[in-house]
Amino acid sequence: MSEYTLLSPVACPDCDLLQRIPPVPPGDKACCTRCGCVIARKPAGSRDLPLVLAITAAIVFVIANTSPLMDLSAVGRSASTTVAGGALEMFREGQELTGILVAVCAVIAPGGYIAFMLTLLLGARRTPVPIWVAAMLRWVHHFETWSMLEVMMLGILVALIKIAQLATVHAGIGMYAVGALIVLFPAIVVSFDVRELWQRLEWDDDDVPAGMTAGNLAADRAP
Repeated sequence: MSEYTLLSPVACPDCDLLQRIPPVPPGDKACCTRCGCVIARKPAGSRDLPLVLAITAAIVFVIANTSPLMDLSAVGRSASTTVAGGALEMFREGQELTGILVAVCAVIAPGGYIAFMLTLLLGARRTPVPIWVAAMLRWVHHFETWSMLEVMMLGILVALIKIAQLATVHAGIGMYAVGALIVLFPAIVVSFDVRELWQRLEWDDDDVPAGMTAGNLAADRAP
């Protein structure tokens, strides 16, 4: 699809005004005529960019979870751990809830987000787009919401400042990999044209929710 156009009227997610969206040039956006809410955005750059970023994120994610986050040395002893290892250690030390939250927000959710994005981006390259892509578009939003790598990184930096007075701390490869993931995730979201993909889906009459069109669904899933 060369031009970004929604054939059916789209309801503004803020004020519910029905309106048709004109073709949006790459790098530009369309706003609601009543409240100014952004209801359409056409990412600039190649359509293959989200897939390239997702593949890069998958490689970096493996590095982040297999390489040490930091090396800690004190009184002649040294230790290191990974993200998953830190969550497991919390669980063993009796902090089960904290360990589970760290595992979900720093390992499971980011990994699920990358896996779902890779799958739906590969599926989006097919013509016609498989209907199961619609279900993955709904689920990938939940994984993105629960991916809190930046919160974990902030906690690590605070801990490093406190520990630095008592021990020698060196950042490991895993720390840099987590930092790269924090940048890659927003880059995937910004470069991914979710509305264009919603438009390409071929809906059966039984698949579209009552009172909804593909255009309304696209606006409802807008980033």
